[in-house]
Amino acid sequence: MNKINWVQKLSSRKFWAALIGLVVCIVAFTHCDQGTTEKIVALVGAIGSMVMYMLSETIVDAAREENRIDGDKTE
Repeated sequence: MNKINWVQKLSSRKFWAALIGLVVCIVAFTHCDQGTTEKIVALVGAIGSMVMYMLSETIVDAAREENRIDGDKTE
């Protein structure tokens, strides 16, 4: 069985759009008012943005470190 690549999943805009859609549907199902729905969606969006930023920076830093190490080997 294949393992799930969580870094790829969490950095996907499609994943966060689907998650926000799911949250909106759950909130609508529970008959929350519009203000509460907006706050919940804003919170999920903010968390998603920060997760995407952190994972993107991690990938860039890892690539930079790998290039630095490869550069040291060729000298």
